[in-house]
Amino acid sequence: MAHFTKATSVKDWFNQRLAIEKVEKVMGSEYWIPKNINFLWAMGMILAITFALLLVSGIFLLMYYQPNVNLAFDSVNYTIMKEVDFGWLWRHIHGVAASVVFLIIYIHMFTGIYYGSYKKGREMIWISGMLLFVTFSAEAFSGYMLPWGQMSYWAGMVITNLFSGGSLHADGLVEWIRGDYVPAQAFLNRFFMLHVLLIPLAILGLIGLHFASLRIPHVNNQDGEEIDFEAESKKYLAGDKAGSKVIRFANDFMSKDMMVVGVYLVFFFYLVFFNYDFAMDPVNFDPADGLKTPAHIYPEWYFLWSYEILRPFSVNIGLIAFAFAQVIFFALPFLDKSPNTIPASRRGLFKYWFWAMLIDMIVLTAMGKVPPSGVFSTIGFWAALTFIALWIALPFITKREKAV
Repeated sequence: MAHFTKATSVKDWFNQRLAIEKVEKVMGSEYWIPKNINFLWAMGMILAITFALLLVSGIFLLMYYQPNVNLAFDSVNYTIMKEVDFGWLWRHIHGVAASVVFLIIYIHMFTGIYYGSYKKGREMIWISGMLLFVTFSAEAFSGYMLPWGQMSYWAGMVITNLFSGGSLHADGLVEWIRGDYVPAQAFLNRFFMLHVLLIPLAILGLIGLHFASLRIPHVNNQDGEEIDFEAESKKYLAGDKAGSKVIRFANDFMSKDMMVVGVYLVFFFYLVFFNYDFAMDPVNFDPADGLKTPAHIYPEWYFLWSYEILRPFSVNIGLIAFAFAQVIFFALPFLDKSPNTIPASRRGLFKYWFWAMLIDMIVLTAMGKVPPSGVFSTIGFWAALTFIALWIALPFITKREKAV
């Protein structure tokens, strides 16, 4: 049986029962971070704060939103935007955060790829991060349905049609997902439940897994240096803070994080107050109409690269290419055969692979927004082929890489 003594304070009473001091050491004051990192390592904290902004603003919007096909559009565009005090502000915060969060996710992802933060025992950090990317994507898509505008309706129609599997004609599966033959009340109810309850719970659980996976192998650093965290932390605790290669997470690293977060929040609220319209498609300000198809249907910018991989091919090949694009990033730790955990700039052919992949995804994103005709169709086709070819080539170019 655990041994309890008479508490000397309220804190001591809780500490004996909840091990507050031990948790604080594990999560903060004795969780060690390398000194040689830059501002890009603050993206994780920025993502956590952006998720908190989404959560809080979503709760306020939930107070007035009506998940009904006859009321949803007006509840968003009239009740919230015009009748509720500061309703416009909460909608702008939610809309901008939903878009900007993907910009930060992509920066975070490519930072991890550039510095090799998925290698040598850090595979679960990468896999849990990619699971977070998938759940954030599902959360964004389900939220895009809720205003029940034209693009909400037709994007929902197009994306759910993907589950028919092309020539497999799995129409029953599509109808099961929608709860009807076309997006209607059952469809809206289901995506409302996913958006406000099920997916946020999954995100919270995966955030916990992501932070837990960071705890054992520790954070990577920008030089790829193998640090003996136990020895370096002893130096720090002994008073040799200058000679130690690590710092505490709390409050040393957190103070640096908060500086970057402060700059980010200035940028974020500039968008909220002055350029919020970039996060709101003009077509979605028309009520949903199943009898009037928009001239050009496309997803939000953060899905355009994968959407463009689908478009240039026939239905079956396009679906295979699209599925390939959704899962291939999970395999990165196992496709990269290099023994080195160092920045891409020091990795021979891999540095060209990295920049080619980044540029190709930007091209795919740009092509996904324009109609697939003429020269745009040709560029999109070759960009999609390049994406697939780069991933096929990755194991071969990294296997030849010499240890540094």
